[in-house]
Amino acid sequence: MTFLQVVNVLIGIILFPYLIRTLGKDAYGTFVFIASNVNILGLFVTFGFDFPALKKISLNPDSKEIKSKTVSEVMTAKLILFTAGAILLAAIIPIIPFLKENMLIYAIVYVMSLGQILMPYWYFQGIQKIKFVTYVNIVFRLASIPLIFIFVKTPQDLLIYTILISVAPFCGGIFTQIYLQYKEHLSVQFVKPSKQLFKEALPFFYTLALGTIKQEFLTFFIGTFFSMDKVAIYDLANKIISAPRVLTNRINAAIFPDMVKKATPANIKKVFRYEKWIGIAITILVAALGYPAVLLFGGRSMLDAFPMAVILSATIFLWLIVGCYINFVFVPQNKYYLVTKNQLTALVSFIVMSGLVLVIYPNMLLLVIAFTLSHVAEWIYCYTVTKKQKLLE
Repeated sequence: MTFLQVVNVLIGIILFPYLIRTLGKDAYGTFVFIASNVNILGLFVTFGFDFPALKKISLNPDSKEIKSKTVSEVMTAKLILFTAGAILLAAIIPIIPFLKENMLIYAIVYVMSLGQILMPYWYFQGIQKIKFVTYVNIVFRLASIPLIFIFVKTPQDLLIYTILISVAPFCGGIFTQIYLQYKEHLSVQFVKPSKQLFKEALPFFYTLALGTIKQEFLTFFIGTFFSMDKVAIYDLANKIISAPRVLTNRINAAIFPDMVKKATPANIKKVFRYEKWIGIAITILVAALGYPAVLLFGGRSMLDAFPMAVILSATIFLWLIVGCYINFVFVPQNKYYLVTKNQLTALVSFIVMSGLVLVIYPNMLLLVIAFTLSHVAEWIYCYTVTKKQKLLE
């Protein structure tokens, strides 16, 4: 899974210099903005179904009946929500000028997001065949790269780029469905989703939605209150820290099984110390190499991405620390509600600080600072509630 994320990041970094010079900052920023909007809508389609479904598959890896029922139920529920989202999108497109102007791109990105429904990562993770979806994703993503270099030449080719970049996961999803039928011998069909499915998924939806909305709202605010070329600049800053972020995101997950067995206050504090220094080292690395990286990938017109990247690198340090609290303090003690409250604290603090920035002194860099400070709010919340409830004693 980490390898897949790293490959996706590398493909994005490799394509960025070409796209920014052919499509231009405005057209490329428009695509990033639209994709971000669709990601927010996609939250309600995913709805947290994957986590309880993963548990069922993991507990019953040899039962074709349970696997078929679970895959069918989750996919049907997602398709119902997908249809509802399509109706909502079709209703608001004529009302909002930007959506109306770019309705084809919105439609393509949204329709092709069906690929995420058709490719159930959680199923393959549950049966421990995650390599399959990794290879499928990589093959279809790599196949789209030469087509992008051939057909995308000017800003007027934004629609072509949207089709090429969106069709790869869709094709991967179709291929995966064929694999499920003929290799896994599953009977995937439309069924009536149970109320229990939504009930089990709801807590995961809250946590996932709060974190993702905060991330996507930053792109939304930049595109709405500034310009699409600013979105492109922010996207470059985000790409620069993507590689270390992907790698560090897996640290807590990797040591979780062992730490749960040895979750003593002394061991947890030791992990805190190590991860603190890892986060600081990454920030120093971005500060040292970020400037030449911006020049290499974006050119001098994108230099504003450098201070953004340095500021955003601090979120890696903060995410590591907050991740320690979540994985090794809250979860082992069944304090799941604290995870949701933590995400809610971050989202509310970000919206409040962003609102003040946009009203008092509109500045994109201040928005990025507000986003980073919302991670500080998470840290403060975790530290305060841990001390108050004596969770590390």
